Amino acid sequence: MIKSGLHSGWTVRAVGGPVPPEVRDAPVPATVPGTVHTDLLAAGLIPDPYLGTHEAELAWLHRGAWRYDTTVSAVPAAPDERLDLVFEGLDTVATVSLDDVELGRTANMHRSYRFDVRQALRRPAATLSVRFDSALEFAEAVQDRLGSRPRAYDHPFNAVRKMACGFGWDWGPDLQTAGIWKPVRLERWRVARLARVRPLATLDADRSTGRLTVHVEIERSGLEPAGDLVAWVAVGDLPGRPEGLTGEVVVPAGSDRGAVELVIPRAPVWWPAGHGEHPLAAVTVDLLDPAGAVLDSFARRVGFRSVTLDESPDAAGSRFAFVVNGREIFVLGLNWIPEDHLLTRLTRQRYAAAVDRAVAANANLLRVWGGGIYESDDFYDVCDERGVMVWQDFLLACAAYSEEDPIRSEILAEARDNITRLCSHASLVIWNGGNENLWGHEDWDWKDRLGDLTWGARYYYEDFPALLAELDPTRPYHPGSPSSPGFDPQVVHPNDDRHGTRHEWQAWNRRDYTWHTHFTPRFCSEFGWQAPPAWSTLTATLAPADLHQESPAFLMHQKAADGNDKLNRGLAHHMPVPADFTEWHWATQLNQARATTYAVEYLRSLAPHTMGSILWQLNDCWPVTSWAVVDGAGRLKPAWYALRRSYAPRLVSFQVRDGAVTLVAVNDSDQPWTGLVGLVRAGFDGGELARAKIHLQVAPRSVTRVPVGADLLAVADPAREVLVADIDGLRATHLFAEDTELAYEPDPVSASVTRTPDGWAVTVTASSFARDVAVLADRVAPDAVVDDMLVDLLPGESRTFRVRTGAAVAAGAFTAREVLRSANTLAAPAGAR
Repeated sequence: MIKSGLHSGWTVRAVGGPVPPEVRDAPVPATVPGTVHTDLLAAGLIPDPYLGTHEAELAWLHRGAWRYDTTVSAVPAAPDERLDLVFEGLDTVATVSLDDVELGRTANMHRSYRFDVRQALRRPAATLSVRFDSALEFAEAVQDRLGSRPRAYDHPFNAVRKMACGFGWDWGPDLQTAGIWKPVRLERWRVARLARVRPLATLDADRSTGRLTVHVEIERSGLEPAGDLVAWVAVGDLPGRPEGLTGEVVVPAGSDRGAVELVIPRAPVWWPAGHGEHPLAAVTVDLLDPAGAVLDSFARRVGFRSVTLDESPDAAGSRFAFVVNGREIFVLGLNWIPEDHLLTRLTRQRYAAAVDRAVAANANLLRVWGGGIYESDDFYDVCDERGVMVWQDFLLACAAYSEEDPIRSEILAEARDNITRLCSHASLVIWNGGNENLWGHEDWDWKDRLGDLTWGARYYYEDFPALLAELDPTRPYHPGSPSSPGFDPQVVHPNDDRHGTRHEWQAWNRRDYTWHTHFTPRFCSEFGWQAPPAWSTLTATLAPADLHQESPAFLMHQKAADGNDKLNRGLAHHMPVPADFTEWHWATQLNQARATTYAVEYLRSLAPHTMGSILWQLNDCWPVTSWAVVDGAGRLKPAWYALRRSYAPRLVSFQVRDGAVTLVAVNDSDQPWTGLVGLVRAGFDGGELARAKIHLQVAPRSVTRVPVGADLLAVADPAREVLVADIDGLRATHLFAEDTELAYEPDPVSASVTRTPDGWAVTVTASSFARDVAVLADRVAPDAVVDDMLVDLLPGESRTFRVRTGAAVAAGAFTAREVLRSANTLAAPAGAR
């Protein structure tokens, strides 16, 4: 097998649609992999779609047609050779031609394509062309033919196999990219090639023996008599076995597949983050001809682990708990969307940085959401290495999907492609049928609108389970998030909190973050609260005149329906809504952090009844007001720091149970947690009003609830008293009223700033109770990152915040009002100012 990349010499030009003259007139250099947007941006022909109101100004791209061209220089195929043109991904509605001879047409960005070009590629220099037509117009035509089906947004994203959020979402832009978005190459081969290889690694119940079953499918060239072939399998990187293990798959004449199982005694055990190490073993497969020459090769890394899902019935309903290597795992998760809307700009380094931000927040799972893409191999490789479990949605989201062609065959083809591609990854722990489609069918007035039209049930209940039984029986499958597996949705609602998975969006959309305590879900796979991006991200995106809630540019970067009003209503439950935009920016970021803490600590306190929390969301794909804890520029919002604290292996929080304040201690570690908890009720001025010590004992991987003494709760002045619990450097804080009613000292801290080798140390000392103390370092320098945030200080206490930055800044900048923040000035009533 000889592989030759075809990534140079490309141009792109407009060939149809409402394209402006300055863009239409001539071809421009094209980067492959790439998209029309990135090429026109590089050529200076369009503005950055992420800035200002440029997204709307570029809507003409939705209906454009484009042609990519390059020259292919290749020796014609010998009589015994196959010569294939391979596209790993085309976005989306494409016609592929070689010297004006059409090779094929595609309409699915989520799968690969292969064309036999033995006859077409005969000239030493041939023109390879790929024409992309409007995916929107294609979808509109399919919709006209198959019938309009309900969906969350205006464009018919459910009528074409393209990234659904590419048509816009409630956090993402409507750009509708087109282009050769993954690698393209020529493959020259003889006799046979490895068409599909599926290494499935598992671990026996006693954790002492690993098993690797390698399934091999080949394609024969058809140019010579078919004979027996052997695929040689080798496993390396095994402790105590420098020679590794080997085996062979015999593919007899007349067959195109075979399998071998290798047994690995004392296999290195792969554990999720927070539960152990994540060793990986190298697997290679060489396809040999009868003479022993290598025809084709394959290489991956695998991890030995078992994964099951406990869905057993209990008194409350039915469980939903991941069991990895025989151990129940409380999922500390984050939903993942594409890291950049312009997908081809993503690199392994960017994937690693994004996943590392999740790991640093103590997360152990990322859910690849069904309105995005099957991610790059780099993403899954990084998750394998970090021990981050991956929940993988099939790519159907917030819509009804036709079960007829051309949609059906494409969905099944892409599912087969990606199950095969991803099944070797140790990090992948569950396949999920889709996002909110079962819920939508049951609860969003879809049934009347659908009439007799199909809506996708066959995919979730028949097709995906059948494909997984054939290709990847080593992992559990869930029919949809949310859903109540095993129950008729008309009898038990898909979002019933007694079973399966739940999405909690009433809190954000209609209530308040305190609404979470109305439910006790078995597993919460979506919930969250919005906030704007970091200040330096916002100011790099919008002009100074646009920094207010109602500016068209700001609203273009707030995609949620009624988003700003929901932010303000959510604020009003807890603190005054500032009129000043700078103050409002801090207040909404703080409220997102509080909402995150409240929900996560509540969910963790319910274990083992509740066994998972997947926050919506980790990341953004562009600069936007959203539910992300990391903004589109990769900057950490205050909510990220709140999540890190709430997802820590050990956690103390105050929870209300049956009307009484209770201290809850979570120990998600392998060691018992023992120690003394110091509890103090104090005035905001520092006066001690009550004190107690509690001897804490929490078994490994468990939760303990401790009643709080009546004297600690016998508050005399709810506006000026606070209850704190401290153990091992951890603090839980309980206030007796909302911020609007608290008599905060508006200027409760002083600070000193000193230089450090990599930045600055900001030491903050409280003279009165200071809540949620933060240093918003990016307001001083865009590259500045602070080590901690949202710290509660009693009078006399100090905390040093360490800021990393390479910028030359003045020390005094870190003590400016807009940088050194707390809740006090936002919520202090007029009489306390």
